[in-house]
Amino acid sequence: MWTHEHTAETDVPVDRLWQTFVAIHSGRLVLPGGDVFRPDRELAVGTRIAVTPAGQDTMTSVVTELEPGATYADETRFEDLVLTFRHSFEQLADGTRITHRLTISGPGADEAGPELGPQISADFPEQLDALVDAARRG
Repeated sequence: MWTHEHTAETDVPVDRLWQTFVAIHSGRLVLPGGDVFRPDRELAVGTRIAVTPAGQDTMTSVVTELEPGATYADETRFEDLVLTFRHSFEQLADGTRITHRLTISGPGADEAGPELGPQISADFPEQLDALVDAARRG
């Protein structure tokens, strides 16, 4: 298994960040340089989402965890690998802590993860900043 995460703290309230995050994953908002999401229905555990990363082919993810205002996770199968993207939102006294985590599991993850993982997660800092900026703008 291979894991990488990026965490940021902001003064933007968790509810505003969550609403913006859901707008992105529901396909109503696309961040500059970000993935395009097209869910097959309202976001819920089991929703299938066509995800098109910037400049790449479309793949399908399935929502595996959804706790409004707190946690969202989805899984994408890539050959024998399972890519799990988990996003956590934690209310702080003066804002929010957001963590984006990628876990690569399955046969060969120990070998493929160190090569594939950094390619996938390289934009986590920029996309987290773009999420915060979009939430600020409302």
